[in-house]
Amino acid sequence: MSGHGAPAADLEGVDATGLKVTVVAGRWHDTIADGLLAGARRVLEQTGATVAVVDAPGSFELPVLAKAALEAGADAVVALGVIIRGGTPHFEYVSSAATDGLTRVALDTGKPVGFGVLTLDDEQQGIDRAGLPGSKEDKGAEAAEAAVRTALALRALRS
Repeated sequence: MSGHGAPAADLEGVDATGLKVTVVAGRWHDTIADGLLAGARRVLEQTGATVAVVDAPGSFELPVLAKAALEAGADAVVALGVIIRGGTPHFEYVSSAATDGLTRVALDTGKPVGFGVLTLDDEQQGIDRAGLPGSKEDKGAEAAEAAVRTALALRALRS
């Protein structure tokens, strides 16, 4: 499992009061997507951030919605999606477009995009990472924490 070596999640003292964070959530594979969204919401609410959620039809649409949210005043975005490998090259195209697009959005806007897009070989890998009962990881929570910590770091650097 890829979570080996991840920092321990400790939100003690992380105060995101005043931060506006938009979660842009792809709706494919709803059980996994719902788990990712629940984990992100939990972290954002625990840190005091103001949360808005925008549903995306899929992962390919995440970059344009993330950019629109940041341009509309969000301080950070948490991008959540699920892409499961199939028998065609579609997986590589969508994974690359989502990853490259979200990176570009962060660099173009100068605002953080927490990356919670799961690229999976099968559904079980997603269930294991979605923060569901019995999951080994909570990638939605991790993406939200990364977005908040980066937004706070940027705020400190710019003040």
